[in-house]
Amino acid sequence: MSLLHLKGRVLVKSGGFSTQLAKHVGDKVDGDPLWGSRFDKENPEAVMQTHLDFLEVGADIIVTNTYQSSVEGFTKHLNLTKEQSIDLMRESVKLAMQAKNKYIERLKDCNRHKESGLPLIMGSIGPYGAMLHDGSEYNGSYTEKLTKQEIQQWHRTRIEAVLSGGVDGLAVETIPCQMEAEAVTEMLLEDYPGVKFWVSFQCKDELHLAHGENFANAAKSVWELIRKANAVDRLYGIGVNCVNPKFVSTLFQSLHKLLNHEQIPQLIVYSNRGEIYDATKGEWTGHDKCVPLASYVPEWVQLQAKIIGGCCRVYPEDILAIRKCIDNIEDTQAAREDSLTNDEVECTCKRLRTNSGDVLNTDHNKPVMKPYEMYTHLNRNLAGSAYD
Repeated sequence: MSLLHLKGRVLVKSGGFSTQLAKHVGDKVDGDPLWGSRFDKENPEAVMQTHLDFLEVGADIIVTNTYQSSVEGFTKHLNLTKEQSIDLMRESVKLAMQAKNKYIERLKDCNRHKESGLPLIMGSIGPYGAMLHDGSEYNGSYTEKLTKQEIQQWHRTRIEAVLSGGVDGLAVETIPCQMEAEAVTEMLLEDYPGVKFWVSFQCKDELHLAHGENFANAAKSVWELIRKANAVDRLYGIGVNCVNPKFVSTLFQSLHKLLNHEQIPQLIVYSNRGEIYDATKGEWTGHDKCVPLASYVPEWVQLQAKIIGGCCRVYPEDILAIRKCIDNIEDTQAAREDSLTNDEVECTCKRLRTNSGDVLNTDHNKPVMKPYEMYTHLNRNLAGSAYD
């Protein structure tokens, strides 16, 4: 899909992959040294179905189950060879493609279709620390012991594996430190011409990356690398993920303050639901204090977020609510020539109306069903509610 085609639009990304995967595999995914990546080998049907769960509630983008994938991890915990490990990463891409193809076929069965170029499949490129399984992916301490070249070489194996599988781009995600983000960005710009990508940071509060650097400065640094390389057309966006949603607006506002409005890159956010993980108990706590994730969407859209989704503890029903909110904002904007006030946007979002009419696709002269309308039409049940 052309990045120019995204201008003025907001795309919906899938939610927490391992969160929903656990509904299918019946095992505790959190705490596993391979996290969800183990199931690319042990239960590929569940992996495919998890992708499909998010597509059927309106996700425009799904992300491969390769966040925790590495040769080191697969050889140690699955007893695979290096070659088998790389093949399993490619297989993860195929599972996402199978879900996409099945979804498109279901649309055809309903005499409907998705907009040309969608859904996108992004290859998940998680941080080096995810392989260590020691929590350092959430503080970035490993970068104090590694060179930029060592970080790049480690990432290269997985990048080449998922690219060979045929992804639409790379999701460089949950990056806890500026050095790693710069290292991967430089490598992509220099060694992989034409590859599209986004860069998403993990932040510990309203201003700082997990490692402690200022978010706005780190985002600006990555953005300047991309602009200097004349590669803006390869960037899906810069943003944050695996972060508390209450931090996001302040983080984005800090970047707006640092850069002129015209210089802001497309922004990306896929936050957690808002709970806190208790490492001692091995469980998430505080879900009773969380507000609906979709309630944050209007402000994120106003701050120029162009891709919005979910990370940890974000289920298909949450993505459905985000989908409805974005559709209603865009429907209202299209129906009126005036710009909406903040209050009007929030009011429109809260209604989350479900009777929106079909939108005509001029390419095919067919009505395009709203994703949540197709979801109702297919009468599918999700694999359990969020807190079953």
